Amino acid sequence: MTTLVTTVTETLRYRGQVGQWSWVLHRVSGLGTVLFLILHVIDTSWAAFFPEEYEQVIRQYQSPLFTIGEFILVACVVYHAFNGLRIIALDYKPAWWAYQQRAATLVFAATVVVLLPTFALMVGHVLDFYGEEGRDIAGLDEIIRTQAQFALGFVVILLGALLLSALYGLITRSRGTFDLPGRFEVSLWTFMRLSGVLILPLVFGHLAMMHVLQGVFDITGGGIEIVGTNAINDSGKAVEFVGERWNMLVAGVAIWRLYDGLLLALVVLHGFNGLRYVVNDYAHSPLVNRALNYAIVFGAIALIVVGMAALLVGVDETAYEIATDLTSWILLPFM
Repeated sequence: MTTLVTTVTETLRYRGQVGQWSWVLHRVSGLGTVLFLILHVIDTSWAAFFPEEYEQVIRQYQSPLFTIGEFILVACVVYHAFNGLRIIALDYKPAWWAYQQRAATLVFAATVVVLLPTFALMVGHVLDFYGEEGRDIAGLDEIIRTQAQFALGFVVILLGALLLSALYGLITRSRGTFDLPGRFEVSLWTFMRLSGVLILPLVFGHLAMMHVLQGVFDITGGGIEIVGTNAINDSGKAVEFVGERWNMLVAGVAIWRLYDGLLLALVVLHGFNGLRYVVNDYAHSPLVNRALNYAIVFGAIALIVVGMAALLVGVDETAYEIATDLTSWILLPFM
């Protein structure tokens, strides 16, 4: 923990070159993206398994608090992607490290160039949504209750991982940290570079469709054509948006399920392995290090299983009806 505190304090005091800030921002943007990824995979799976809860969580995502968070998320993803390409290029050609400061400056510039028009389009969606009267937007108390459940889940997982780590230490009498075989570590290092390149078009495509061309506000837009399909969201419900998109077939192939499945697997493995690197840099206590690594490994497996299960099950007409009945029940007191 001392190392983490030192990193934060020294970074704030740092007056050196841009490379240090690139390193810090890469980690911060990565951690922010992983946090959103966890929430996003879980809540999207609710469209298949718990349509009532999914409709409510989308109401929360349409609140001002999450709207600000969406802009921060997009900035994190864009910067992390561009800086990741810089790291990959310099690792591929070590002689280019002599130009790493110039490359870091170029990354900052490219991020700004991409974000300016992106934010302009996103602001347009925000103004259109909040400009209409009678919007049913979740309050801060509702958001806190829901997010508290997620936070409680994280605490339970960490406590379970600590218990497992303690039992492992007692049984094996091991005082070592969670270490992988050297060859496997090298393979993971290579995977991070390859997956970073493969993820880029998938993530940028997802951001363009789900946050720029259409966003969280259009998910509940009745009569709006669903991006990437020729279907119309007749009910104006979030579950129909997800269901129609996943049911889109091209030559008999559910292309968006395939797309989302590939994106899910790559991003979870890439993101959680990056989280493992951060944990190993700062958690030096064997008990805590093993526990956090257990949580990361089992968490990644659980997210992939839950996400893939939702993609395979899909969303049927019953979910639309449930969501419609729920919305009517929520709006009844306001009519």
